[in-house]
Amino acid sequence: MTITDPETYVRGVPYDELARLRRAGPVVRVDDFWAVLGHAEVRRVLRDPGVFSSQLGGTQIRDAADLAYVRRMMLNMDPPEHGRLRGLLTKAFTPRAVAKLTSRIEAWARELVAAVAGRGECDFAQVAADLPLRTLAGVFGVPDQDRRLMYDWSNRVIGYQDAEYAVSSTVSVSEVSELARAALAVRPSPGPDGSMPDPRTRAGMPDLYAYANALGEYKREHPGDDVMSNLMQHVGDDGGRVSLAEFENLFWLFSVAGNETLRNGLPGGLFALLSHPAQYRRLLADRSLLPSAVEEMLRWWTPVVHFRRTAVSDVRLSDVDIAAGDRVVVWFSSANRDPSVFPDPDTFDIGRTPNDHLTFGHGPHFCLGAHLARVQMRAMFDAVLDELGFVELAGEPVRLRSNFQNGLKSLPIRWGG
Repeated sequence: MTITDPETYVRGVPYDELARLRRAGPVVRVDDFWAVLGHAEVRRVLRDPGVFSSQLGGTQIRDAADLAYVRRMMLNMDPPEHGRLRGLLTKAFTPRAVAKLTSRIEAWARELVAAVAGRGECDFAQVAADLPLRTLAGVFGVPDQDRRLMYDWSNRVIGYQDAEYAVSSTVSVSEVSELARAALAVRPSPGPDGSMPDPRTRAGMPDLYAYANALGEYKREHPGDDVMSNLMQHVGDDGGRVSLAEFENLFWLFSVAGNETLRNGLPGGLFALLSHPAQYRRLLADRSLLPSAVEEMLRWWTPVVHFRRTAVSDVRLSDVDIAAGDRVVVWFSSANRDPSVFPDPDTFDIGRTPNDHLTFGHGPHFCLGAHLARVQMRAMFDAVLDELGFVELAGEPVRLRSNFQNGLKSLPIRWGG
């Protein structure tokens, strides 16, 4: 078993193997990279982009086929470019825009759960998947009927190691807006061997970029009251504005990373409760524990398994000498179970406090959507507890084949029996 083999993760995150490696040292050699497994060491790497670069080699373990392409995304930028774009985006998330989204998220979560409450069973992974899609559509001002496009795009990008997700195509031309039809016209199809173009390149996602370009132009000419309209209208202190190319890459980042992480965090959080029925009943009995329960779900499930940095110069990290150019991969799934920070780290405790998990990252790349993710988690579990009460597994969960996202493709549940 290896921690980089996507097949390993079909059975679950290899926590025992990560713990064994961590006991050998918080920084160890795995294959051709340094695996950073300790909580303190992960924080050190993430807060120092001058030594551990996102831009030099990108943020995936393996070098991207088109490094120049991935470097244009905020996720793979270093200062000062990263700070400029992040600053503009932060200003676009105005208190008014966030407050409006928050009230809508609570209503959407309630609506999604109420729609299945009378059935007595559902696939929670599919029900939950629509909440981040609706939220992202609200952020971008995407027409409601187009939101499912983001489901397919994130499947193809994040699930490229999974045969089912790599060819995801659930939206038909008849269902979408005029804006989307031109994009669907250039959606790639599987080749004779069943494979798709590499979705980690611009050429592999022509439909996403066609849509993003058209949407960016529309927002600039016809701004609404959504976050991306704010962004496209904003002029920086230096007179600079967000370019259409930057908007396209932000759209990619949000519609894929902002969607997939929470889409897996929601069923992952419920799976944590299902796996610990005493904690589930404790939460039902004391709803004031919901905020800390959400933090523990985020720690215990940890949707993003790892991220890569590249050493800019020779550096010593926890008594290990790392050479300039070396791959340095921080392992969130390990850091969030570091026993030096989390007592009984494998125990799921909805009252755990403090809970200094690193699920949203740390340092300059700390997740911009962390607040909205927490709002969505709390809203969804509020609705589940109110509408469904105590639920239980109704079948075998199906995991995503990926060494990057700790994902659930299916989580069958039942209630009221």
